[in-house]
Amino acid sequence: MKKSKYRTAPFPTSKLPSGIPFIVGNEAAERFSYYGMRAILVVFMTQYMLDAAGTRDFMSEEEAKSYYHLFSSAVYFFPILGAVIADAFWGKYRTILILSSLYCLGHFFLAIDDTRTGLLLGLCLIALGSGGIKPCVSAHVGDQFGKTNAHLLGKVFSWFYFSINLGAFVSSLLTPWLLATHGPSWAFGVPGFFMFTATLLFWMGRRRFIHVPPGGWAFLKETFSREGIGSIMRLFIIYTFVAVFWSLFDQTGSSWVLQAEKMDRHLFGIELLSSQIQALNPVLVMFFIPLFSYGIYPLVTKFFRLTPLRKIGIGLFLTVPAFLIPAWIEHQIEMGQTPSIAWQLLSYAILTAAEVMVSITCLEFSYTQAPKKMKSFVMAGFMLSVSLGNIFTALVNLLIRNQDGSSKLAGAEYFLFFSGAMLVSALIFIPIAMAYKEKHYIQDEMEAGFIGEVEPEF
Repeated sequence: MKKSKYRTAPFPTSKLPSGIPFIVGNEAAERFSYYGMRAILVVFMTQYMLDAAGTRDFMSEEEAKSYYHLFSSAVYFFPILGAVIADAFWGKYRTILILSSLYCLGHFFLAIDDTRTGLLLGLCLIALGSGGIKPCVSAHVGDQFGKTNAHLLGKVFSWFYFSINLGAFVSSLLTPWLLATHGPSWAFGVPGFFMFTATLLFWMGRRRFIHVPPGGWAFLKETFSREGIGSIMRLFIIYTFVAVFWSLFDQTGSSWVLQAEKMDRHLFGIELLSSQIQALNPVLVMFFIPLFSYGIYPLVTKFFRLTPLRKIGIGLFLTVPAFLIPAWIEHQIEMGQTPSIAWQLLSYAILTAAEVMVSITCLEFSYTQAPKKMKSFVMAGFMLSVSLGNIFTALVNLLIRNQDGSSKLAGAEYFLFFSGAMLVSALIFIPIAMAYKEKHYIQDEMEAGFIGEVEPEF
């Protein structure tokens, strides 16, 4: 293999690291592929899936919701595996590149096979690839910064999140249309092409990146040290409450899509597809990020000190009314009425405000609270909160399903149950956040002119 020298620590500079545009571009394309594929999953399983003979093999709504959340759970469970591989053995760059290749292969199987076999194989590979790279990519962003330009880290994580939602917005509109007009092969194939593009773009930035070497045994030593275990335990307590938020949030791709099927989806003279409504979330995120960063947060800080944990707490409470509105919508549907989709759009606005306060804040907070050799591993812990939330939702949907296909929590009761769970969690979070002791860890800088150790070029 050809050898190439990469920097292993950032130079002292107040400027933006040169590798950031490649990471942000990669993230936008990768998120296009993931959210585009995910946006049509429930509709595909309930309206398009075939058996080996080419006849209909549709899932029930409850079964599809369970599969959807089990897949989402797997996506956010595999970050633990990816983080260990990256932090201990391969390093972040090589881990991202190899697992991205498996990710591309998963999209390929979804595009060529409309059966449960193709679905299972494709989703397993996507869960491994997408999940495995998640903590590595976000930690790789932080690795590009040193103490001199660490003040830019919060803004870059905001724009990193902006790129996620730009990709999600475009794909959430495009892939449902592709499914309706061209079928599953095109609808799954186009996201696959974007994942290939994301992988290529990341490879092109290899000489601009800071390549923090894997920690090897030092990673294990730091992880199981008193400081490492203490950091993990403190953060995992926070993640338990964040998991409940994700349990509700990720239902925008399952129960909210199925609810939209029963609503009047005409808006501004256009009839939207039920799975296209999700596109509002990334649009609102792109609007809310600068609004919160440059408007709401500075304004509130004049009267009230907004620590990261306070932002998260406020976001948890905001999630409660975001689910009470769908409960009201279900009540209207049960009376034979057909509510306007505008009511669900209001729910999206409230839930997205909560997402900005919970998810972006927790992403940056996790990086700064992680010891230097454990960045990917701790970011994986944050991802695990998403997995736990989806496991909770999947289990609830399995347990409430009656043998005749009906639900023990029908209609409005379903959404009220999750609203109540969120309210209880938000209340308990208050004393936990007040007792949390913060520590900050940022990567060291190198002397100008020092070139890092030799690594293989891919």
